[in-house]
Amino acid sequence: MPENAFYPIGTAGIAWSKEEKQQWLKAATKSRSYLDDVVTKIQSLSSEHFDLIRYAALSIDPNSYPLFALKSQHWNKNKPVVLVTGGVHGYETSGVHGAIQFLQTSAERYSQDFNIVVLPCISPWGYEHIARWNPYTVDPNRSFVSNSPSQEAANAMDFVKDLEGEVLLHIDLHETTDTDESEFRPALSARDGEQYIAGAIPDGFYLVGDSDNKCVDFQNAIIEVVKQVTHIAPMDDKGEIIGSKAEAEGVIYYAVKQLGLCAGMTNAKYTTTTEVYPDSEHATADDCNNAQVVAIETALDYLLKNKP
Repeated sequence: MPENAFYPIGTAGIAWSKEEKQQWLKAATKSRSYLDDVVTKIQSLSSEHFDLIRYAALSIDPNSYPLFALKSQHWNKNKPVVLVTGGVHGYETSGVHGAIQFLQTSAERYSQDFNIVVLPCISPWGYEHIARWNPYTVDPNRSFVSNSPSQEAANAMDFVKDLEGEVLLHIDLHETTDTDESEFRPALSARDGEQYIAGAIPDGFYLVGDSDNKCVDFQNAIIEVVKQVTHIAPMDDKGEIIGSKAEAEGVIYYAVKQLGLCAGMTNAKYTTTTEVYPDSEHATADDCNNAQVVAIETALDYLLKNKP
């Protein structure tokens, strides 16, 4: 049996055993500091407006990977709850830093009308190792399910389910990067013993809505404002973005609950997943962070204008 043509671990056609998974883990390299880059910043945000809550820690190294949420201090059960999540895939940098930038800039203003809770980095080991998976080759963003195989997903779900009040909005911040094709999708095919089929990375921002709860006007409103900050991903010659039908400019839909995606972990009336493209020659890191913040702000402005 030949070795994998597109990935250096495993044998073509054979799913990984514990041995290959351990080989993958040993090859993972710590490339940045979660404590320095993320924890230090969010600790400084704890104030009269937001409480910093340590809701869990990753068992692989609890001291290095505490898990934090920032929550409106003056919580009012009569206000709707807004949930912002970032860093489900730790390598998707603007998801983490966009969430933090929102807290640093406009979150306080919106907390007058909403109970706001932000989980800025759900997968800190992935953040440090610039990895899509957790240390056990599990994708947290396919693991928001009962009896989750991902500590990252399970801990986030446990925290969110105990929040007082009804979640009205959940916006989950992500990126689609060139490394999805150069590293992560080849690794997935190798792990599962499947053939790797190359795909294309969309050049620009797009949204993933819930196919069972589309909120079409809501998605379109976000796109209209974000396009003033960064360019929107065009559909390909099949009318698709990343293999799914583009039902409007920059908008596709997935069955988020069925797929175990983070955006499906609540029964929020409004949900969306942002996808920023940080490798574009037309966008900077600041553009990506700003796009995440603008997406959150536009979602909140939409709710204020369309109160139930």
